[in-house]
Amino acid sequence: MTQRLARTLGALALLPALAAARPAQVTPATAVAPRAAALDTAVFAGGCFWGVEGVFEHVRGVQSATAGYAGGTLAAPSYDQVSTGATGYAESVRVVYDPSRVSYEQLLQVFFTVAHDPTELNRQGPDEGTQYRSAVFYRTPAQKAAVQAFVARLRASHAFAQPIVTQIAPLTRFNEAEAYHQHYMTRHPDAPYIVYNDAPKVAELKKRFGALYQG
Repeated sequence: MTQRLARTLGALALLPALAAARPAQVTPATAVAPRAAALDTAVFAGGCFWGVEGVFEHVRGVQSATAGYAGGTLAAPSYDQVSTGATGYAESVRVVYDPSRVSYEQLLQVFFTVAHDPTELNRQGPDEGTQYRSAVFYRTPAQKAAVQAFVARLRASHAFAQPIVTQIAPLTRFNEAEAYHQHYMTRHPDAPYIVYNDAPKVAELKKRFGALYQG
């Protein structure tokens, strides 16, 4: 046997041992992105949307609050049209929130006890007309059941001296209001309307629901 052949056979004999000694290759683990929180949406109407929006923007767990119109049928209502009171729309606020941080019932508590007065019929503070009515527009059967039960408890406990007149209706459409209405309280904190009508609501939110308040 030639020396070259002997070396070749010797190397072949060592291959199983070398393979066993070599560390196994590890496939890098695929990075898993954190799962985004499942958000939910609630829609409320309680007078001028500036104040309702401003209150919910200070609630922990609320991702966004948007002024708009709900309860009517026009495809694209304008502020001037809604202001006539003849469209069926109410000035409303769409609240997108994280249920792991704030529950729908907690939002109802804020709405009924801080954001507006649910005993005023077709008005709120200085504003009058059906476009300023008190309403909860539910999106799901669960929301409908929750708000009905919540109002029933308020009535049973006589939480208000006057009857609750809040409309409970399905959300058929929500149209965002014009850009100049969005985040009005934040952009115009010194406007007389905000100072006298809406800023006190935010102060009341902080006082009553300190754990829910965010600056």
